[in-house]
Amino acid sequence: MLRFLILCLGMLTTRAGRLDSAPLRAGHRDDPDGPRVSEDLPGAADTWRFAPEPPRERAMEGTAWARPGVVLTTRGVRRRRVPWWLKWAVGLAVIGLLFRKALAFAVITALSAALHLIGLNVHLPHVSLAWPWTSITAGTTTDTNVGPWVLEKIEGISKPALGTENFNFVFTHKVSKNIGFWPCWYSSTFYAEGRASATVDLNPGPAWWAPSAGHYRLLVLSRPAAGKAGQVAVTMVLPPPQLPQSVHDISVDNTLSRPLDTQHSWTYPGLGCGALIKPQFSESVLYGEAQRLAFYQATHNAQVTRPLVAAAEAEATQMIRDSFIQPTLNALGYTLTSFSLRWAGGALP
Repeated sequence: MLRFLILCLGMLTTRAGRLDSAPLRAGHRDDPDGPRVSEDLPGAADTWRFAPEPPRERAMEGTAWARPGVVLTTRGVRRRRVPWWLKWAVGLAVIGLLFRKALAFAVITALSAALHLIGLNVHLPHVSLAWPWTSITAGTTTDTNVGPWVLEKIEGISKPALGTENFNFVFTHKVSKNIGFWPCWYSSTFYAEGRASATVDLNPGPAWWAPSAGHYRLLVLSRPAAGKAGQVAVTMVLPPPQLPQSVHDISVDNTLSRPLDTQHSWTYPGLGCGALIKPQFSESVLYGEAQRLAFYQATHNAQVTRPLVAAAEAEATQMIRDSFIQPTLNALGYTLTSFSLRWAGGALP
């Protein structure tokens, strides 16, 4: 109760006055840089200190507003982003530079096919298919014996090379069976198209590649040095191409086969002759005979066997050089400057 009375007396003795409008001076209560002092209130000697407010410029420093494609700051710095189309253009240019040989091969192949389709015979430059990872790494190898490495790749070949050739021929199918004194005969000449393949054994076995046989020779002309690829010459001997071995290695295109001429007796197609001869002109009978004749053409006719052998030799040469020897040499820092593939035995008919 006593404390309450003292509080009331203190409130009655408090003096209310008007704020002094005198100019600011050091130590005035309104001076933001100095201590605040109230001279009208009791305890004027007491001082309160307040932390100065940060300048507006510092508060706004580093603030950024985002606009599409532009970054602005309070210091007036403008930074532009890289356009998306420029990024794509640079990426496509880098990809095109890395795969330039593959792209050139695809363009030349497509152009050649288009010109062939419209009937134009234009000589285009020859471009081999090559990938970046098969490029020559010159200077990476200086003392590797490349001969056994290349021979090991050749001995890993698991399939033969096939040289395929299409050819056409004409054959006659004739049947003559008389019924007593009744003559019955029928003859028809057909046009047929056959397809045959000659094969080359690319890996005749370890005995074939023995050093004493002399069927494989690799000569290092120069070693990789000073960032320049080495040079290698390779000479090989393979067994000659093998012509079809059975009639089942030959195919005949039924869609292109057609009769050219028909002859028969005056009694055909009577009831007796027609029932006796017509079954021998069924499709299966004619196809079997055409297949046997095509097999004979592919093994005895020089106009068919020579193109077959040439196609098989070209296929074998390209497969061994481009798929086995050249990539292996490139990986070891060499390039193939000379490649010779010969055939053992005599010439085929």
